[in-house]
Amino acid sequence: MANRIGVYVCHCGTNIAGKVDTAVVAGFAAGLKNVAVARDYKFMCSDPGQETIIRDIRAYRLNRVVVASCSPRLHEKTFQNACARAGLNPFLFQMTCIREHCSWVVADPAEATAKAKHLVAGAVDRVNHHEALYSRTEPVHPDVLVVGGGIAGIQAALDIAKSGHRVHLVERGPSIGGHMAQFDKTFPTLDCAACISTPKMVAVSQDPNINLMTYAEVAEVTGFVGNFTVTVRRKPRYIDETKCTGCGLCLEKCPTKVPSEFEEGMGTRRAIYRNSPQSVPNKPVIDTEHCLYFRKGKCRVCEKNCPSGAIDFAQTESRLTLEVGTIVMATGFAAFDPTPLGQYGFGRYPEVYTALQFERLNNAVGPTGGKIVMKNGRPPASVAIIHCVGSRDAAHHPYCSRVCCMYALKYDHLIKDKLGHDAQVYNFYIDMRCFGKGYEEFYERVQKEGVTFIRGRPALVTDEALSPQEEGKLVVVGEDTLLGRTLRLPVDMVVLCTAMEPRPDAAEVARTFGISQGLDKFFLEEHPKLGPVSTATDGVFLAGSCQGPKDIPDTVSHASGAACQALALASRGEVTISPTVSHINPDVCIGCGICIGLCAYGAIDFDARLGVAVVNEAMCKGCGACAGHCPSGAAQVRHFSQRALFAEIDGLIDPLPVLSAILDEETKAPAAPS
Repeated sequence: MANRIGVYVCHCGTNIAGKVDTAVVAGFAAGLKNVAVARDYKFMCSDPGQETIIRDIRAYRLNRVVVASCSPRLHEKTFQNACARAGLNPFLFQMTCIREHCSWVVADPAEATAKAKHLVAGAVDRVNHHEALYSRTEPVHPDVLVVGGGIAGIQAALDIAKSGHRVHLVERGPSIGGHMAQFDKTFPTLDCAACISTPKMVAVSQDPNINLMTYAEVAEVTGFVGNFTVTVRRKPRYIDETKCTGCGLCLEKCPTKVPSEFEEGMGTRRAIYRNSPQSVPNKPVIDTEHCLYFRKGKCRVCEKNCPSGAIDFAQTESRLTLEVGTIVMATGFAAFDPTPLGQYGFGRYPEVYTALQFERLNNAVGPTGGKIVMKNGRPPASVAIIHCVGSRDAAHHPYCSRVCCMYALKYDHLIKDKLGHDAQVYNFYIDMRCFGKGYEEFYERVQKEGVTFIRGRPALVTDEALSPQEEGKLVVVGEDTLLGRTLRLPVDMVVLCTAMEPRPDAAEVARTFGISQGLDKFFLEEHPKLGPVSTATDGVFLAGSCQGPKDIPDTVSHASGAACQALALASRGEVTISPTVSHINPDVCIGCGICIGLCAYGAIDFDARLGVAVVNEAMCKGCGACAGHCPSGAAQVRHFSQRALFAEIDGLIDPLPVLSAILDEETKAPAAPS
């Protein structure tokens, strides 16, 4: 049966029709080979637009459809579903983009219309060579893996567990809670961070549907959506968790003290430690790097003083294999280290603090018991807070970290609240970005409390005094861009609002889970609007700040969205696998193995018996890396065959009769004067 093609050109309101003459493009398409009907309509993605396609498929016996409209990322599935409802195989459809690739980027209407014709001609030539493809279904394992035990991972795990599905929550640290466990209060309501997070942490440990694994890391992930096999490496705590009661006697008796990571170096911990009294699980862990027994073979004081006999120096690393259907990534963020920004004096002047250090200074269970004091034990009379340290900086992170303005305002309030209204607080900002619910009101509240706001990024923090008032002070040198003058501001303490950045091991984690990173190195979502929690790897979802900077409300919302997506697959019990994947022709394959090393998803294996490469279609994402490098041409991507792609290229570059006439007219020599 000969191909019968329907072509539909969308106006997209004025997005396309404002530059492209859609009626002319539809008339041009009507004259192309095998085109049975061509129409233009204001909104093809609307219900009437889709119904037009369905009616024409039935009335004109169409067996191919082309839609010229917006990006396929937006509505390709919409039109494929319309074709399927009319009884046409959805892969006998081709979409070409005449909005982003044409009307939005071409200034001249005549040129835009001509380009749209080329794009439509290419799509028509290509769809002539499409073949019917069929998706298949695979069962989905009901268990879910959540990676990361911060507030995002906790929220996702609790949401999933409520449905009755089993959750495996893996946290690399000795306790869950993430960065939120370090905070004192949360903006803009000034709720106690521990009052919010601790009940959730306890709920995780007590939920029978949650298998909590702390001090553990995911070592390997194999399989595909619905059927992942995950290997978890559990590091030894050297504590028998079944015997430990969390009494804390071992912590008190340990003779070794080292700087505490949880306290951001502001306090100390023992070689056997837990992050805080609120840690979940409330079991300590032995740091082998500093423990005298592991370093010198002696001590064992903790073992002698443990009333329950829970110390076990014979523990070794173990590996556990999990079968899960979906994965939620909630690995969080890292705080920018301002040491490279030497102009701010971090690490050189003792009274320059990062935001997290200041959080611990404020915390009631922090190193100072919640008192804002300097290293000499005295409260500061004046504090400078510098925004955007590492953010909005082309040399470090060009993006805005979103939370810095608000936590700076929180610090303003806490300083005024704890030190009295006589304390001077100076905010050096670029722009105040108070975007959330109640945030602008909080900004106004802090302004009324007497905080001084200075628009401009400081150039220098120094202890070099040029006047008696600057003696013994830190001097912030900068410019007030609103007043148009330079400033030298002597203060007792400086707080740096450091950027949120991806964790240092983000690239390694991305490789393990087969997901991508964006230009900012955070994990990349499938689509910023249509798929903000999905990734390019089906069945792997993003939650919280591993996808980009977020405050706590947005993190919790994002985590619940990821939990919903994971549950949608787990509850349905099956998943549809797209057929647009690679396949290797065994009659042509020479067994060189180049494709195996190129596959980023580990979807290609070598069949030693046949001496050829074989694609696991459930794991393949159809990226085409194998097809592009296969020396024999054995590797191809279904729906993107060489024949179809070259036909599309031919259609794109073939001269159009109308365009040729325009060009001929423009190049004609002017008539000789009479």
